[in-house]
Amino acid sequence: MDLIFIGSYLLLGTVAGLLGGMLGIGGGVIIVPSLIALFSWQQLPLDIIPQLAVASSLASIIVTSFSAMRAQAKRGAVDWVLFRQWSVLLVVGGFGSGFIGSHIPALALQRGISLFLMVIAVIMLSQWLPKPDRKMPGLLGRIALGFCSGLTSALAGIGGGNIIVPLLVFFNVSMQRAGATASALGLPIAFVGSLGYVLAGWNHAVLPGWTLGYVYLPATIGIASMAFIMAPLGVMIAHRLPAKQLKQVFGGVLLVVASRMLWSSFG
Repeated sequence: MDLIFIGSYLLLGTVAGLLGGMLGIGGGVIIVPSLIALFSWQQLPLDIIPQLAVASSLASIIVTSFSAMRAQAKRGAVDWVLFRQWSVLLVVGGFGSGFIGSHIPALALQRGISLFLMVIAVIMLSQWLPKPDRKMPGLLGRIALGFCSGLTSALAGIGGGNIIVPLLVFFNVSMQRAGATASALGLPIAFVGSLGYVLAGWNHAVLPGWTLGYVYLPATIGIASMAFIMAPLGVMIAHRLPAKQLKQVFGGVLLVVASRMLWSSFG
């Protein structure tokens, strides 16, 4: 394999690890389009490049989320009660998106969610602060929020952290704790998603070499190795930055994600 591809995978892992550690997002919105371009350049089978990119991204996010979660747990920043309540609900919501999404025009759905995320991004970039007395709802409310977060992120095709972090901030959870909890919640989502792609592609006739189902191992290992190293650095940066600046960084990243979603819906 050409060294330029190995270097590209390592660079992607560096960026994904930093973002995962700082903001609680897996980096799939950066990894997937980058892998699609790289796989096309490598001349992998054209018909399955999107599946290879998404599957490899999800598999690498398992490592990113684990590394970030471990670093955050050492700082006592993860809300384990919320993790236990939401981990299954996010996965169930993700599965539910397949049934709901099939009844909504794809472009209308993509544009609607991207505009919604843009509004959230602008709010995060602004001086907005939640009402100081606003708290997380009770058990039933948390169940509904967890399911809807998984549903929305899956419908949009983005990582759960992009929805979970601003939602928790809305309920006066600190940016650091919101990002830490989102990192932990990203682990079961990525695991279930990547397992599905492994099984779906297991007997595919035109898979390239070095694959596990649709997971392309050279890309996954390259990205995951650097993400594992860089995620704790991202966590350290997150806990040293003032909450206001961290919120603005998140808002900037979310604005880029939402803008790209909206742009691609017209392309």
